[in-house]
Amino acid sequence: MPYVNIKVTGGSEAPSAEQKAELIRGVTELLSRVLNKNPETTVVVIDEIDMDNWGIGGKSVTVRRNEARNN
Repeated sequence: MPYVNIKVTGGSEAPSAEQKAELIRGVTELLSRVLNKNPETTVVVIDEIDMDNWGIGGKSVTVRRNEARNN
C-alpha cells in the first residue's frame, strides 16, 4: 500500500479543493502507471503548513517572500 505525503504552504497560497483533488488523482495514477500499484490501496495525504512554520535558509517562508516583494 503506497503512502504519499505532499506538504504545501498554506494560508493565502493554499491549494484549492479542486487542485488538491487533481494532485490526489494525479499521484495515484502516476503510481499505478509507473510502479504498477493498486489505486484502491494508494493513500495520498496533503498537509498544509503555515508559511511561518516552514523555513528555508534560516528564514521562514513568510520572511523570504516579504523580502522578495521589497526588492
